[in-house]
Amino acid sequence: MVSRSTAVSAVMGAWLMASATTVLALPSSFPTGTTYYDPERAYNGFVLFPGGDRQTHLIDMNGNEVHRWDYESFPPVPLSAAQAGGEKGHLLVQLARVDKLPEHASPGNGLTNATVAEVNWDGDVEWQWGSQQHPVYQHHDMRRLPNGNNLVMTAGMRELNGFDYPVIDNAVEEVDPSGRVVWSWKAGDHLDEMGFSDVGLRALKDSEDPDFLHLNTAVPLGPNRWHDAGDERFAPDNILVNSRNANVMFIVDRQSGEIVWRIGPDLPALKLNGKLGRPVDQTVGAHDVHIIPEGLPGAGNLLIFDNQGNAGFPPSKQGFFSSSRVIEVNPSSGKIVWQYTGSMSGISPYTFYSSFISSARRLPNGNTLIDEGQDGRLFQVTPSGEIVWEYVSPFFGKSMPGDDYVTNQVYRAQLVDYDWAPQGTPHQEHAVMPDCDIYVAAPGCHPGTADK
Repeated sequence: MVSRSTAVSAVMGAWLMASATTVLALPSSFPTGTTYYDPERAYNGFVLFPGGDRQTHLIDMNGNEVHRWDYESFPPVPLSAAQAGGEKGHLLVQLARVDKLPEHASPGNGLTNATVAEVNWDGDVEWQWGSQQHPVYQHHDMRRLPNGNNLVMTAGMRELNGFDYPVIDNAVEEVDPSGRVVWSWKAGDHLDEMGFSDVGLRALKDSEDPDFLHLNTAVPLGPNRWHDAGDERFAPDNILVNSRNANVMFIVDRQSGEIVWRIGPDLPALKLNGKLGRPVDQTVGAHDVHIIPEGLPGAGNLLIFDNQGNAGFPPSKQGFFSSSRVIEVNPSSGKIVWQYTGSMSGISPYTFYSSFISSARRLPNGNTLIDEGQDGRLFQVTPSGEIVWEYVSPFFGKSMPGDDYVTNQVYRAQLVDYDWAPQGTPHQEHAVMPDCDIYVAAPGCHPGTADK
């Protein structure tokens, strides 16, 4: 069990990813593990996430590590028993990094990743795509499709018309069990459909950043009420894609390959705590963009972790204090219907911030699981923004060989029900309160939560 009072010291430095210089400002010592937990109000289950130690972890609500896979994940994708031949506890993972890093390789652009695989609970490989001789350069997203194939986001160097330098182009590929690519879509072929102004397109081409789009989401829409109502743009097998660097999210039609819906790249100025029901305002460097699945509160709406980092062509303007937010958007009206900011938890908005990575997932009881990725902080909030569970990852490591600092960053966190794991997997659900004399700003301690 990881104690919430464990103090971890680490040397933190600057991190360069996706064209944004990100400084991780943290104290040298801080608590890790589960720091706060209200079992009655949280949605309880196991939480799956990749650690800074380049391994994949499954914890219970009390922070006990109940299982570990010795594989890096970008991200780990839990498979249902129906998707895994009736067996529980299977994942899609990154199996291995390339032995020799190509030029421009970084953990964030996929050029470090050789192979992906399905592994079982014991870590045995059930399926693999790619090899050291033929790396597939997977990154950011992959999903098991209803037909048993896998949808994988990949990267590759390419000469692209209008650019004076080779670029990293992102592809979305459907791969069958034999490893054959049966469908492919390349972002570089569709720049003119992404809504760039002439000024924006010029800024994009002049950026001299090979990873100019940096796609970080490629997910099938799945069944949804918009398609049920007759809107063919939202066909379940169409693909929702997000460009972190360009501040644009869009839907790709599986049949034509054309972009048939989008939000961004240029939106009204941000109103961090503006009135809800307003049109979507400027997102910056967003992550984990997806349609909330059927059966969950808010089904059919978009859920977006809006980092408000450094992104855009030209870069989007921000206030003096950067702060992240989670927004829920009606994709038909383009309006924000729910949001989470730090101020909703009684803390300053800028204390909730992750300029890169991160995620947000709706839970069956209406809570939302949020991953403040750059700090390795995972927490659940109620619809009103009250924190009912908080955990800080104790798993530190170096992202790249030769790095002179370590990090506990978490790319994406997902909650799975207890019965996702094999029968008998242990778990605990004991309330956790922080020592408010020491951690005065912790959930349950500071005035923003004490009055609730």
